[in-house]
Amino acid sequence: MVSDGAKHRPHHQHPILRALILVLIVGTLIALAMSATVHEALLGVLEASRSVIAAHPVAGPVIFALLAGISAMLSFVSSTVLIPAAVYAWGPVTTTILLWIGWMLGGIIAHSLAFYFGRPLLHWLAPPETLEKYEHLLSKHSSFGEILLFQLALPSELVGYGLGLARVSLGRYLAALAVAQVPYAAGTVLLGVGFVERDIPTLIGVSVAGVLGIVVVARLMQKHTAS
Repeated sequence: MVSDGAKHRPHHQHPILRALILVLIVGTLIALAMSATVHEALLGVLEASRSVIAAHPVAGPVIFALLAGISAMLSFVSSTVLIPAAVYAWGPVTTTILLWIGWMLGGIIAHSLAFYFGRPLLHWLAPPETLEKYEHLLSKHSSFGEILLFQLALPSELVGYGLGLARVSLGRYLAALAVAQVPYAAGTVLLGVGFVERDIPTLIGVSVAGVLGIVVVARLMQKHTAS
C-alpha cells in the first residue's frame, strides 16, 4: 500500500525521461549507422576491441559483467557504450546473458548494502530524498507483482536501495529483478546488433517497442499509486 505522501509525488517524470533517453539513443545510433564512413570507422574500432577481448577469454566476460553490475548500482555509470563491442565479440546471446548476470549482481549488492547498512552508507551512493521516496513506495509485505511493477517502472540503479531500506526480502526482490531485467537486456543488445549490422528497422522497432512498454508500465504505475 502506498502512503498518502507518495501518491502525490511526480512518478510520471521517470517514464517520460526514460522514453526521451531511449529515443535519443536510438536516433544517435541510426544517424551513425546511416553514415557509411562513420559506421566503417566504428567497426574498425570494434574489430580492434574484439582482438583485445579475444586475447582475454576469461577476464573479458568477467570485466564486462562487473561493469554492468556497477552500472546497476550507480546512476552515473552506464555499460551501454560497451554493448556494440560485446555483441561484435561474443554475439547477441552471450552478451545478453552477461549483461543480465551483471545487472543481477549489481542488484544483489545494492539491496544488501541498503538492507544491512542503511542510510549512512547510501548517503554517498544516491540522493537521500530519492531513497526516501522509494522506501515509502513499498513495504516488506509488498507482493511480487508490486515489486515487479516498480522494478520495471523506476530507475533500476535506485530501486534496489529503496527496496533494501523498505526491508523487502532479497528473495522476492531477486525474483522480480530477474524477470524485469530480461526485456531490458534483450532490448539493449538488440540495439547493439542493429547498429553493428546497420539494421535500421530493428533499431526503430526496438525504439517503438521500448516507448510503448514504458507507456504501459507508467499507466499501471499511475493506477497502482492512485489506489
